[in-house]
Amino acid sequence: MRQLYVEALIRADQDVLWERTQEPDQHRRWDLRFTEIDYLPPVEGQPQRFRYATRVLPWLTVSGIGIAAGERHRPDGTRTSALRFSSAHPLSLLAEGSGYWRYVPTREGVRFLTGYDYRPRWGRAGALADHVLFRPLMGWATAWSFDRLRLWLERGSTPARTLGHALAELVVRTAVVALAVALAGSAPLVAAALPAVVPALVVAAGAPLVGALLLAAALFLPPLPGTPAARRCLRRPPASVRTPSLLTDLTRKELRA
Repeated sequence: MRQLYVEALIRADQDVLWERTQEPDQHRRWDLRFTEIDYLPPVEGQPQRFRYATRVLPWLTVSGIGIAAGERHRPDGTRTSALRFSSAHPLSLLAEGSGYWRYVPTREGVRFLTGYDYRPRWGRAGALADHVLFRPLMGWATAWSFDRLRLWLERGSTPARTLGHALAELVVRTAVVALAVALAGSAPLVAAALPAVVPALVVAAGAPLVGALLLAAALFLPPLPGTPAARRCLRRPPASVRTPSLLTDLTRKELRA
């Protein structure tokens, strides 16, 4: 399987970005993939352990555990954090995995990037479901969340507010699609419903075209600037990106301890 990769350029202070991504109570606010993230009591000489959970349905929450480590002060000014995670929940497609975050300061802002991979369960059926649905969905959710974080840091728009923007825009686009379909499929009815001053034949002839234009606008116009969008993030890693050694140092044995 190809590693999932997402990168966003965030014009914000690196310390603030670190806090919003490393503090569990801040992290869970912007990351669509998690409903809960909590640190577990520390154990001397061991990496930081944490528990995570995702509400899949209103009555179903899937949870797991993980370990994490971070390097906040590196000679080149970059920062790195790495983690390993696993879930014993029988309904979790994700069995175990690992990943990292990198913070790379530039003159334009901080390149905030992640790379991660995981092993699905349920044998061949799970591998197929992961390839067709779950992995693309995870990649999209990661990128959407990164852009949501960017809007929080750059514009001051809270994650709750930007989620509201996204839902409102989704409702509007859905309504436009419904209108477009109605125009394309019932042009004579549309013409009859309009005032007599509008030539019925012109309306009838133009309704399918108007419907097609509305459909194209709803499907292809980019999201508004204040709405999170996965398409604003880089989804393929540059050739120079390498897995940090910090991740190698986190062993599966520590995760299962």
